Amino acid sequence: MKVENLEKLHDAVLKGDPTSAVSITENALADKIDPHILINDYMIRAMDEVGARFERFEYFIPQLLMSAKAMKGAMALIRPLLISEGEEDTSIYAITGTVKGDVHDIGKNLLGALLEGGGFRVVDLGTNVSPEQFIEAVKTHKAKLVCMSALLTTTMPGMKTTIDAFKDAGIRDEVIMLVGGAPVTHHFAKDIGADGYKDNASAGVVLAKELLGIGQK
Repeated sequence: MKVENLEKLHDAVLKGDPTSAVSITENALADKIDPHILINDYMIRAMDEVGARFERFEYFIPQLLMSAKAMKGAMALIRPLLISEGEEDTSIYAITGTVKGDVHDIGKNLLGALLEGGGFRVVDLGTNVSPEQFIEAVKTHKAKLVCMSALLTTTMPGMKTTIDAFKDAGIRDEVIMLVGGAPVTHHFAKDIGADGYKDNASAGVVLAKELLGIGQK
């Protein structure tokens, strides 16, 4: 497959075209193109540009979701191939959930979609998630990232309760813990001992990668 055809994979992810992204990936794999080239040179580059456009207010939530869906569809073809060839799946597991007492999930779902688009293996615990559920998920999947969301000021303390539970369980230092949601602030995140906070999902993915050292040279 020619480079210009592979560039169409980048464009499909950038434009949020899941059908084309999957079709081009299928053809590329059939032509024995290295999956790592597809991921690193085309798909991740496209998602980086999607994030940049969002920051410049050129893209909005619908575009973010469609681009993430396009990358997820392509990755669904690539990941089993890597594993079947004997390569260890080195994807980092991320646990997402809305804290106990809160049932709002739009922001959490958007973050999850963008994390998947960024190459994470996302385990979504849903809403009304207890500290014990977060801890169990981290232990089960050996996750390195926990993302908690809250939309209500009355449920925000659940974030501190969860972080404290991780400390009591002796695994706080093993994970990066990020918080987000409409009422959450940098000051609040720092006060409760979170590793970070961003006010939008796209920036949250960038922060997660920075804190985990992903993509740094």
